[in-house]
Amino acid sequence: MKTRILSITITLVLGVLLFSCGTNNTKQMENVDADALRTEAVATYVSFLTETLVAVPTASPTLTVVPTFTLPATSATIEPSATVNPCFNLLWIEDVTIPDGTQMKAGEVFTKTWLVQNIGGCAWRTGFTFSHVGGDRMRGNTVVLQEPIQTGSKRELSVQLVVPSGQTGLIQSSWRMADESGNFFGDTLSVNIMVGGITTPAVTNTP
Repeated sequence: MKTRILSITITLVLGVLLFSCGTNNTKQMENVDADALRTEAVATYVSFLTETLVAVPTASPTLTVVPTFTLPATSATIEPSATVNPCFNLLWIEDVTIPDGTQMKAGEVFTKTWLVQNIGGCAWRTGFTFSHVGGDRMRGNTVVLQEPIQTGSKRELSVQLVVPSGQTGLIQSSWRMADESGNFFGDTLSVNIMVGGITTPAVTNTP
């Protein structure tokens, strides 16, 4: 009887121990499985994020290089203009003496006279000059105005000349009016004479 009771007691104790071990193993397995599942889940999520956050290449801006051209520097040379008072002007009207083409002899003294008009907006003042500007001077001297010539007035301008020697053919002399500063204005007045014999071509009569 005692032996049977002892056997039953031992059996019960072993059963309790086995049950306890089984329960602990089950809990440990459950804990292990839960930890493994969590670890795997986290790894999967991280892998998903890594795949999702792949850097998308962005197109770098294309630089367009525009060629530049440098134009060569040019320097314009401006010719200085003569300082002329637009208030003064002279108009040639006619030759009073010695028309163009007058035949003359070397050394001959003559007076050339022109009729002119002041067509400017201002009077020609005393001290204005009538001077040689081109051609043969013909020993002529500068004429100085002794009285003013008003706007619109007509006057005769005369200069005494001498036919040069040693020249034949057309001889020309040119003269102009200038203000007291030497600035010329108006028309240029000229004398044109012929010196020497004029050769007449011979006429041949054909029978």
